[in-house]
Amino acid sequence: MAGVLEIWWVWLAFALVVAVAEIFAPGFIFLGFAVGAALTALVVAVSAFGYPVLCALFAILSLAAWLVMRRLFKLP
Repeated sequence: MAGVLEIWWVWLAFALVVAVAEIFAPGFIFLGFAVGAALTALVVAVSAFGYPVLCALFAILSLAAWLVMRRLFKLP
């Protein structure tokens, strides 16, 4: 049985939950995490990586999404 973090829909569900949390939070606090989780779901759907790689990938993608949105929305 695959680990829970190696199932694509778990990452997609997490992205949805974090995106809904963004609605209730001021600013763009959780949106980067939602984008990172959604992109990680895409990666998990097409490839097979272990826990450490997925967690590192999620962190990198979330940071990249946050930086892009910061520049896109011109946040301080």
